[in-house]
Amino acid sequence: MDGSSRESMRAALARFEEQVGGQPGGSGSEQTSEGLYAVAGLLDREPSLRRAFTDPASSPTGRRGLAETLLGGKLAARPLQVFADLVASAWHSPSDLREAVETLAAQAALVAAEGDGVLDDVEDELFRFARLLEREPELRAALTDPGLPDERKSGLVGALLGDRAQPATVRLVEVAVTRPRGRSLETVLEELSRLAAARRQRLVAQVRVAAPLDEPQAGRLAAALSRIYGRQVQLQVDVDPDVLGGVQVRVGDEVLDGTVARRLDDVRRHLSR
Repeated sequence: MDGSSRESMRAALARFEEQVGGQPGGSGSEQTSEGLYAVAGLLDREPSLRRAFTDPASSPTGRRGLAETLLGGKLAARPLQVFADLVASAWHSPSDLREAVETLAAQAALVAAEGDGVLDDVEDELFRFARLLEREPELRAALTDPGLPDERKSGLVGALLGDRAQPATVRLVEVAVTRPRGRSLETVLEELSRLAAARRQRLVAQVRVAAPLDEPQAGRLAAALSRIYGRQVQLQVDVDPDVLGGVQVRVGDEVLDGTVARRLDDVRRHLSR
């Protein structure tokens, strides 16, 4: 990506972390991923839509309205919001928008894997499958054969991986095989593995609260912690009635404690002196 597309992609990734990546346990991420993959497929089939969604002569509000009108009854709220935000940005070319949609779809699949506690497995499985293709040229030839229907390729991926890999891995490989966009299959798999590795570098904040956080609360807390630590922060929320109120956050060895229980303990210690 060049110029305006690079800046739009950077902003889109930041918004994505607030809208999707910061949700407790990756809530709704798989649905977001599938919704965005569906949009990417639509953009593949309809070049006129790609042009309309990136037309510099139209306003950001107009492009957002077009997305909401065309897809409002077909997409869930979160993937629709992510896509509407994308089309409101400036893109150097229609193909850059399509690439951005698929990148965020893959990121959402990885967030879901992270929420399920299997992101390490997904990263390793993507890496090992790429190495398998290097050792098995006949398999690679079959998966990259332009004459083989996508349904057959998907079936072959399922037969190869099936219950031997995490569902997120199977889905990511399936998309890599059926939508290479002019790139080598190994390149796509290595990029996906890199994205998974990058997500593992995020900080994890263990959060204790007396009652479950709703999505806006979790998003605000994650955003605040990200500003404090200068890195994206993943919340792992533990509901503990003993907390009574407030929130306790542990990031590594550091504890930020604003709970009622902690304050009561401080009062007791003060009175016992």
